[in-house]
Amino acid sequence: MVAAWSQDRTDETRDDGAFLAGVRAFLDRALTPDLRQAGRETIGVHSEIGAARLWHRRLYRQGWIAPAWPVAHGGAGWTARQRFLFDRECARNDAPVLSASGVRALGPLLIEQGTPAQRARYLPAILSGADLWCQGFSEPGAGSDLAAISTRAVRDGDVYRVTGTKIWTTGAHHSNRMFAIVRTDDTGRKQQGMTFLLIDMDSPGLTVRPIPGLAGDHEFNQVFLDDVRVPVANRVGAEHEGWAMAKRLMALARSNNTPPALVRRVLTRTARDMGAMRDRLEPSMFRRLTALQIELDAYEQQELRTLPGGRADASDPVTPSVIKLIGTELHQKVAELAMEAEGPSSAAALSALALGLATLDHGARVTAKHVCVRAATIYSGTSETQRNLIAGWLLSA
Repeated sequence: MVAAWSQDRTDETRDDGAFLAGVRAFLDRALTPDLRQAGRETIGVHSEIGAARLWHRRLYRQGWIAPAWPVAHGGAGWTARQRFLFDRECARNDAPVLSASGVRALGPLLIEQGTPAQRARYLPAILSGADLWCQGFSEPGAGSDLAAISTRAVRDGDVYRVTGTKIWTTGAHHSNRMFAIVRTDDTGRKQQGMTFLLIDMDSPGLTVRPIPGLAGDHEFNQVFLDDVRVPVANRVGAEHEGWAMAKRLMALARSNNTPPALVRRVLTRTARDMGAMRDRLEPSMFRRLTALQIELDAYEQQELRTLPGGRADASDPVTPSVIKLIGTELHQKVAELAMEAEGPSSAAALSALALGLATLDHGARVTAKHVCVRAATIYSGTSETQRNLIAGWLLSA
């Protein structure tokens, strides 16, 4: 049965057994029915924020919130394979998806590039979940062409005074901090005049306005900064070197934005749903499902082989783009198949959830997932940008 292999297929080794036994025991104990339900109902980039934060705290207390970090900074000391197996078990058990740009992107950047004071101040709060971070990069007129940003920071003694706007800021309404790139110089190449700053979201002059999504969800925001004062001590890297900081952070983010476990989560659910609808689905739908499983297996092996340390190597500029490109496009293909399998009920909107009809409820969530995942090939650099980066590297090799 197609639904069976997505649940039962495994390549455990003898050494994996003890590790997986510990992971499964923890998940059985820590994943309550409400947390599993929140995981199953996840539509956007993270689960319902209350469930996501509760799951974050439980992982933190277990010492498992940042497996890819060095042990000295709070990492779990796992191998890349152990991290892969843990993510896969979380997906199979419907664990909530974390709001974790601090864990996945900013934390690793601060470990590499931050000052001792910045690491001491921010890393513990990232690990505990006390701080939630959003990313202030894109602006109206500066999306994939990130070097075109115009939000300006003017040095005034020991602070920068920041004025401008950021757009498509995921999770800004939940976050208490934002990492951002701003313009500090107009001379020379555009990339040479940027600076990377850490900004408190409760700063006077900072306003967050929601941008409703196509599915009726609220994930994106526009952030307005009107003479916001940011301490110079909150600068990561040297002044005017924000482009290098942003590129490194994006490499870290791209290698984490669509881990195979996220795709497997959707594919497992799709296989289960299609198995229940076998009598009314064309055989070609199941051939597509099998092909996507093969692609996912290959994607998992690609990540394990090319990111052996579980994170992007600074000396390898192209692997994060390859991983991001494959993962986000595969994610979209799985979500599209799930929507097509729903048939007429996929026309339901999220407002149908109030009707209490199981078929429409499920169709609405599947379609909302399909719509939301369309953004996956845009954020952290579009697929076209990734292909350009890969092509440029190949031509220069």
